[in-house]
Amino acid sequence: MHQRQLGLLTLAGALVCLTIQPVNAESEPTGTEGLAQSSEINRIRDRSETFATAITEIPRVKDRQRAFTTVREWLAQDARPKPIQITGVRLNPTEQGLAVILETVDGGLSAPAPTTDGNKTIVEISNAVLALPGGQEFQSSDSEDGIASVSVTQLNDTTVRVTVTGTEKAATVQVRSSGRSLTLSITPSLEEEEIVVTAQKRPEPAQNVPISLTVIPRQTLEDADINSVRRVAANVPNFFATLGQRAFNFQTIRGIGNSNYLVRDAIGFYIDGVSYENVHQYLPGELFDLERVEVLRGPQGTLYGRSSQAGVVNIISRAPTKIPEFQIGGVYGNYNQRRVNLSVSDELVKDQLAFRLSGSYNARDGFTRDTLLGENADAQSSLFGRANFVWTPSKEWNISFNGNVGSNQDGDATFVLLSQRDPFKVQRNIPGSLDVAINTQSLRIAYEGAAVNVIATTARNRTDLTYISDIDYSPIDLLRGESVQPSTIWSQEIRIQSPATADRFRWVVGGYYQSRSLDIRSKTFYTPLAASLFGLPDSGFGRLTGLYDQTTFAGFGQIDFKPIEPLTLTAGLRYETFGDRLSRSNTFELPGLGEVPVGPSLNNSQINGDIVLPRFAVQYRFSPAVMAYGSVARGYKPGSQNYASDDLTQLLARPEKAWSYELGVKSNWFNNRLTASVAVFWSDIDDYQLLLPDEFGFASVTTNGGVRTRGFELELAAKPFQGFEVVAGFGYTNAKFTQYRNPFTGVSFSGNRLTYAPDYTLNLGVQYRNSGFFGRVDLQGLGTYFFDDANTIKQSPFALINARIGYEWKNVGIYFYVDNLFNQEYVTAAFRPPETLASFGDSRIFGFQVRAKF
Repeated sequence: MHQRQLGLLTLAGALVCLTIQPVNAESEPTGTEGLAQSSEINRIRDRSETFATAITEIPRVKDRQRAFTTVREWLAQDARPKPIQITGVRLNPTEQGLAVILETVDGGLSAPAPTTDGNKTIVEISNAVLALPGGQEFQSSDSEDGIASVSVTQLNDTTVRVTVTGTEKAATVQVRSSGRSLTLSITPSLEEEEIVVTAQKRPEPAQNVPISLTVIPRQTLEDADINSVRRVAANVPNFFATLGQRAFNFQTIRGIGNSNYLVRDAIGFYIDGVSYENVHQYLPGELFDLERVEVLRGPQGTLYGRSSQAGVVNIISRAPTKIPEFQIGGVYGNYNQRRVNLSVSDELVKDQLAFRLSGSYNARDGFTRDTLLGENADAQSSLFGRANFVWTPSKEWNISFNGNVGSNQDGDATFVLLSQRDPFKVQRNIPGSLDVAINTQSLRIAYEGAAVNVIATTARNRTDLTYISDIDYSPIDLLRGESVQPSTIWSQEIRIQSPATADRFRWVVGGYYQSRSLDIRSKTFYTPLAASLFGLPDSGFGRLTGLYDQTTFAGFGQIDFKPIEPLTLTAGLRYETFGDRLSRSNTFELPGLGEVPVGPSLNNSQINGDIVLPRFAVQYRFSPAVMAYGSVARGYKPGSQNYASDDLTQLLARPEKAWSYELGVKSNWFNNRLTASVAVFWSDIDDYQLLLPDEFGFASVTTNGGVRTRGFELELAAKPFQGFEVVAGFGYTNAKFTQYRNPFTGVSFSGNRLTYAPDYTLNLGVQYRNSGFFGRVDLQGLGTYFFDDANTIKQSPFALINARIGYEWKNVGIYFYVDNLFNQEYVTAAFRPPETLASFGDSRIFGFQVRAKF
């Protein structure tokens, strides 16, 4: 027997001796009194023996019931109230969050004070037991805003514990007793989760990045139904994308863009680390199953290299999940619009291997009617699929493979006379089409150690484009064109960088290689009438070919240093070389005569160049909520050769170089429920690459000029109360030529505005979600923008309004939507050969959408 038990037994014996006095013959009572006293003595003796036995059998630590420590407690055991049975648990949504109702038969549950432990709020109810059907405890993981789970469990024989787990922080819980129930009113933590981005090739909060950037998270992408680059641009200040047909898909950031599409892009586009080039036609028509979109404004040459002097668009798809997930959605609307999205995700090997499969089909009939052919003229269709696998053999290693395959199948762009009364009626000889097939793969191998991280990304992008069009866009049979452009891009990037735990000193060094093969084969059929107009001997085919082999090598590095806690100094440098090799030919095929050269041929014409791209930034945090920064960066677009020009003096497009300066302030208030940022920028660009029409109106000549841009961006996001959100942005850009004279006409365009560069952009989104109801209104406003360097063709300011209303259940939502609510007419592209032809944006679209998640 343990020493403690012997001591307690000795104490018990002493107590018994003090309680029960010895009885002898001389003092033994007689009669009724004696019988009563003897009975009392026997009763006390029996209880004493029971008490001694209870003390001897000391309860183990794991036993739930507390052992008696005094005779008074032991004698009072029969007076204890019986525990109250909790027979039901109900969850009811409320205006503030959620109510947990504990039901009993007779009531009487106490209302204890809650306690918190991390992100959990705990309420322990004494003198209670669970008596739920089947003897089960209650568990609910149905997430409300800010509430991850609710559980009701039996803590011990007489105590019930209610645990409310918040998604980020502990919720506020008020407990009150009413009648036969106890109600726990739960209000989620009002602090909003910070958005984490990888704009600087490492994860960090967006508000800590000294770059003017906009992040659209997954929930906003779904709520606003953002499924294309155009819709992304509609929610980003100073980001413009043409809002019509995909055959002419131009984008600009801060006035700088890709409308001069015969040479290289000015905006870097990446989808899951895969680079896309010539994005005016090569981008996927459908964006789906995304985690977020990051839009970086200003030169990003240090970390992203060439063709990013206007900015970078990073599109990140959703990663595989560790729990089974299934999502499906459908849309049907006017113009026979139909869309189906599907995704499924799960683990294949627990905690090591997971997958995600997703796909999207989106199609509609055309807005425009071809009255000559008697058919729709600009129908669109997209079908895409994605597979993503993530293998984590250990906590240090993360290996992911991402593959995309799909195609856009559209009708040709429709152009009508700008003065035409009904812009949605055309007359063409052939229907025309734009088919784009995309096949991409990327492999990312990441090691995250305690002292260093290493990331290697290998990517391939194969794109095949076929474009057939009625080149003259008229009922007269003059010119028909067909262009086939297969493109293959291979890239390899290796980065070695400081670990995620680094604070005062962070660094990254890396190398990059890219190889691109672009084969352009264009064929133009000249009818007899066209042959006579162009001075050709007879009808026939013009064949223009250009084969590019382009290579890029780069080494780069960036350091962030905090000499004192609120101050961060950033310095980055990239050295990059590029090579451009071109083989081209231009022939005309006459019936019976074969092909006749009509322009000079080139065989492996080579140009090379290199550049140093520095970036410097200073960042100062005045408080945890307010940060200011300033930066200076250099950007560039490599030189190239113009395959389309027969004039060898116009063959070369010199490299485009820019210096950009930026000042900004970022802030967040009220536990991240209000964020605001402002940025001011100015840039000077030398040898800005330009595309000009030749004497026949064909855009085939390149030249260079000087450009200066000035402007600012304002952004605001607020969640003033639960369920209500407001997002707003405003951008102003003054992008003008500083030195530019047309080399053919001698006309000076200095002081004119750049093409496709609205002087302002405005975006506003207002949303309310509560108790199943969902409503959202989005407004996009655009200032004046021009379509030609002479600034003679323009689109005046206009606004588009989209609206959605719906009802959401636990896993299903149904919505009614209207895009372009007021059926605004606006021009998306225009040119003058010699009369002004214009393409118009989408008409009003409305329909229903259903989404389900399991």
